[in-house]
Amino acid sequence: MASMSDRTTPSAGSGADLIGLISVSIRRERERGGLSMAELARRAGIAKSTLSQLESGAGNPSVETLWALAVALNVPFSRLVDPPRPAVRVIRAGEGPVTHSERADYAATVLSSCPPNARRDIYRIEAQPGETRASDPHMPGTVEHVLVGSGRALAGPTEAPVELGPGDYVSYPGDAPHVFRALAPDTLAVIVMEHI
Repeated sequence: MASMSDRTTPSAGSGADLIGLISVSIRRERERGGLSMAELARRAGIAKSTLSQLESGAGNPSVETLWALAVALNVPFSRLVDPPRPAVRVIRAGEGPVTHSERADYAATVLSSCPPNARRDIYRIEAQPGETRASDPHMPGTVEHVLVGSGRALAGPTEAPVELGPGDYVSYPGDAPHVFRALAPDTLAVIVMEHI
């Protein structure tokens, strides 16, 4: 498991109790899916005690744990971390619900989750050179779109990632193993996840 600093943390000024939101969201989606705690834990590859802590609001999950739960629940990741939104919403730099990787210096901020009957999420990525952020496959049919704003990154399928600079774009199957690695300090990118 990751240290507390490598896990989901609310942004300063967001006003959201992210851990409480995650707790309610996991329980809601598990019950919608008609799954027991034991079955969801088995599907996600996590301990039932970990899931119990998360649902009670006592846990502090890493982005990897949340992705595993989202895949097991067959829902977009954002459904577990993104609160309901007003019609017009502004997210300033440094605001929004942030999740951190336990494997790399990588932070993802949900900018927009897919509304009902839509199947896409938008994330702002902030990453530093170092460990590669390796992602397990997401829901079948997922396509990721990456646009680098500053810095340089290596992104795409695990076996054939591409180097991207400011303004460069790549899309690739998100339902296969894939990676993101910053090649320059303070790399910023936008990732759009399209759930087909």
